[in-house]
Amino acid sequence: MQLKRLLSLTRKAVDEYNMIEEGDRIAIGISGGKDSLTLLYALNGLRRFYPKHFDIEAITINIGFEEFDTSRISALCEELGVHYTVVNTEIKQVVFDIRKEDNPCSLCAKMRKGAFNDKAKELGCNKEAYAHHKDDAIETSLMSLIYEGHYYCYAPVTYLDRMDITLIRPLLYVDECDVVGFKNLYNLPVEKNPCPADGYTKREYVKNLIKSMEKEDKGVRDRLFHAVHEYWEVKKVSPKS
Repeated sequence: MQLKRLLSLTRKAVDEYNMIEEGDRIAIGISGGKDSLTLLYALNGLRRFYPKHFDIEAITINIGFEEFDTSRISALCEELGVHYTVVNTEIKQVVFDIRKEDNPCSLCAKMRKGAFNDKAKELGCNKEAYAHHKDDAIETSLMSLIYEGHYYCYAPVTYLDRMDITLIRPLLYVDECDVVGFKNLYNLPVEKNPCPADGYTKREYVKNLIKSMEKEDKGVRDRLFHAVHEYWEVKKVSPKS
């Protein structure tokens, strides 16, 4: 996927759900994966011509794995002219060494979000951008059905009243396969996730399930996303819904 296509899909989501307003300062969570680095490119490119002026801050929450190297991400941010902050934490020690969680993902995610929120507010951001793409939304809705017994998917825009900060998801119309293509085309500095739980989650199971269903009945994935989109319409999502 070319940058032009990425910017077009990003702007479509931003415009449709009023994700960006004049003067916004948006924190982008950079995990080191392909999705967050693609989001960095998308918002950095968008801010150059979008009619509503906004700034961005790139933030990485280092949970404590020594082998996680942010030097190439830092170099990319410098090249793009984006201020980059690394927050070093002891999340890994708490989750894996002290509490020895059998299912570490939930606690780890909660602690990472807390650290990200705090740093975003410290840097004067009123919004945060998550790199959830179309496939993430489909997987989340199916996980809700399978594991919780009801239909749910996070909204494109969510206002967190306790933090007085708004979450936006500008990549919701971007397919994961296109993210992969963008990563390869632009040689994004992806850092392998050192977490021992990576690739062994319920989400990974559901991702593979959808791939299997799509092979047997082409179009399943698009129909699932159509259901997600209808769910958003019914909920009438808005910045402070």
